[in-house]
Amino acid sequence: MEQQQDLPHKLADASDALLAERAGDGDVASFDMLARRYGPLMRAYARRLVRFYDEADDVVQDALFTAWRDIAALQDGSAVKSWLMRIVSRRAVDTGRRRKTHSNLEDQSETADREPTPEQLAVAGSARRALEKALTRLPEEQRRCWVLKEYGGLSYTEIAEELGISITSVRGRLARSRITLVQEMEEWR
Repeated sequence: MEQQQDLPHKLADASDALLAERAGDGDVASFDMLARRYGPLMRAYARRLVRFYDEADDVVQDALFTAWRDIAALQDGSAVKSWLMRIVSRRAVDTGRRRKTHSNLEDQSETADREPTPEQLAVAGSARRALEKALTRLPEEQRRCWVLKEYGGLSYTEIAEELGISITSVRGRLARSRITLVQEMEEWR
C-alpha cells in the first residue's frame, strides 16, 4: 500500500524520457504525469491557435488521445514536450479546417469565451480524482481496454489489434470495466 502512495511523488520527479517509455508500455500513471506536466502548456498553446476556449479544450483532449495512442512509437522520449506541441498544432489546424467547411458561419452557435467558475473547477477536479482512483482499482487488462476506448477513441477492432486479443474479449473487458466504474463512481455522484 505504502509503495503505491509513493508512486505519484516518484513519477513527478521522473524524466520525460522515462515517463514516455513507461507510458509507451501502457503505464497509465506515467502518461497521466506527462499530461499533468504539459497539459497547461498545451491548453495555453491551443488557445492561441483556435478562436474559442471550448475548441481549445477539445484540441487538447484530441491531442492527448492521439499521444496516448502513439506514444509507443515516439523515438526520443526526451522530446515528448515538442512532440505533444506538434500534435496540438495539427489538431488545431484540423479544427480550423472543419470550421471553414461550414457554408454559413453565422448559422453556427458561438459560445462565449469564459473561464469556468470556481465551483465548476472544483466539481470537475473531484470527478477526475474519483475516476482516477476508480481506474487504478480495475484489473490491468480492463483498464487498458477502457483507456484505449474512452481516451484513445479507438474502435473495438482497433483495440483488439492493439492488444492482440479478440473483439469479443474487448467487448467483455469493456463491459466489466464499465460496470465496475459505474459502481465505483456511484459514491461520487
